[in-house]
Amino acid sequence: MSDRLTAALADRYTIERELGAGGMATVYLAHDIRHNRKVALKVLKPELAAVVGASRFLREVEVTANLQHPHILPLFESGEADGFLYYVMPFVEGESLLMHDVADALAYAHARGVVHRDIKPDNVMVSGRHAVVMDFGVARAVSEAADQQALTTVGMAVGTPVYMAPEQALADPAIDHRADIYALGVMGYELLTGAPPFSGRAPQQVLAAHISEAPEPLAKKRPEVGRGLADVVMRCLAKQPDDRWRTADEVAHRLEALATPHGGTSAVRAVTSKPTSWAIAVVGTVAIVAAVAIGIMRENSEPAATVSSSASTWVRAWSIC
Repeated sequence: MSDRLTAALADRYTIERELGAGGMATVYLAHDIRHNRKVALKVLKPELAAVVGASRFLREVEVTANLQHPHILPLFESGEADGFLYYVMPFVEGESLLMHDVADALAYAHARGVVHRDIKPDNVMVSGRHAVVMDFGVARAVSEAADQQALTTVGMAVGTPVYMAPEQALADPAIDHRADIYALGVMGYELLTGAPPFSGRAPQQVLAAHISEAPEPLAKKRPEVGRGLADVVMRCLAKQPDDRWRTADEVAHRLEALATPHGGTSAVRAVTSKPTSWAIAVVGTVAIVAAVAIGIMRENSEPAATVSSSASTWVRAWSIC
């Protein structure tokens, strides 16, 4: 970790160790000196911080920091210190898990015009017996702040190819909550089969597949999954947004119906290749949730040569005329 970062926050937080890193931020376990508690401290990547700017970022974070829901992890604070843009959340000890709680959180946020843009298994945590969604707001803050600046030379999309809807892969500026619903299907597919659609390919190939290739039907890949549940997941994965479920609330209600005695859904063990981070779920109570991280700043030309990719995060930059 940076000595400069440690020094910049020394009067408020003692940084203990790095917990992980994504396309937009690095997360640290820290001790909140004033309140004597453990927190998750997320620091925006320097390249994004430079583009977005402190005042714009903090104004945009404030919008989604006001979301109050039992299954949305709250923001303790956000700020700027020696050029670092950061935000602080509760530190939740638990395993990543997809549950009905997450769909409930998505429905709440979508009803208020907020698309998460950065849900993935690592951003869904279990606290006690409940799931909470992390990072509502940060991807939106980066996206909205960058879009509202008068940027004329650089555009950027940040996302996770595995969970990216076709319209996101195409950097469509009209993306709405239905992109989250597509990722809902991706994560449900992964929960039930052990791997997401199009796994084992390079990031660019995964993006191309999301745009043009139909995933293998879930019912064929795992026949023991009930027809109703398989249909819910596959409808989420429709290429055209209009062909998906209209809302996350619809998905949650449909799964609840399947879980009733007349719904025909029995308990199914979740298949997983990640035993340390995915739990066994009773499918009737799982609202396979949604996720996507994408920040879009206008695209008006062909992709530039700057492309970086990893197994978890992909960033593409464009030159803007």
